[in-house]
Amino acid sequence: MKKAERVYASLKERVRTEWILYLLAFVFIFIADSIGQIKIPVWKGTFIIFPIFYALFLGILTGPNVFKILDDKKVKAASGLVGVAILPFVAKLGINAGANISIVISAGPALLLQEFGNLCTIFLAMPIALMLGLKREAIGATHSINRETNLALMQDMFGADSPEAQGSLSVYIVGGMVGTIYFGFMASMAAATGLFHPYSLGMASGVGAGILMSSAVAALSEVMPAYADQIAAMASASETISGIDGIYMAIFLGVPLCNFLYRKLEPTLGRLTKSGREAAEKN
Repeated sequence: MKKAERVYASLKERVRTEWILYLLAFVFIFIADSIGQIKIPVWKGTFIIFPIFYALFLGILTGPNVFKILDDKKVKAASGLVGVAILPFVAKLGINAGANISIVISAGPALLLQEFGNLCTIFLAMPIALMLGLKREAIGATHSINRETNLALMQDMFGADSPEAQGSLSVYIVGGMVGTIYFGFMASMAAATGLFHPYSLGMASGVGAGILMSSAVAALSEVMPAYADQIAAMASASETISGIDGIYMAIFLGVPLCNFLYRKLEPTLGRLTKSGREAAEKN
């Protein structure tokens, strides 16, 4: 009984000190939902700006670096609520995949093997990151799609203040803001080519980031309305599996591969940037 009372007292205290977080969240949701989706046709694809983009933008404006409505302490408290808030969405993914289990089973081992395809992006992302001037930050930025679990992994492996953790955090923020728009557009463009089956497009949407998956599924459902349910089912199953095996792929394959490529490529590509040339001249 005493433990329950302590938990209740703790929750009561948090609500008393963090009430502004809940109030702002409600206001952001109301504004974002009122605006709704904005669709911008571009050739055969469509840019879709989702309500979550507006909510993220409003959150940045109220943070300690802009209007300072929220301080660093409240921002840290808000980050801890993300996991709680996303639980209903995760439950919906499981229900959707379960309702279409026959379609998921028919995909066979492709759902498990697709994570190797995600790793292949490292070979493209690492050279570009080095040419843009990143150093050890490139390892954190390119080892994965960098969502919550990957942020925790980088902090655990390299430390919270490490360049690798900073690179991972940077991609996390950019992915939340720009990724939702880009991912939806990329999905609609891929569907417009007619080269891929709707199931494969749905499978490719589940990369381990719920925000990006939702963006891609919404765009694909617009292009292929007859396959909307099947695409959502494949994406849900793919998202769940990517969330489970993605962290192990990052630990045993993604990070070691990034370290290897960094050692091989940085001495050459690092010299192409101004900072790289200056470091080379000092040596």
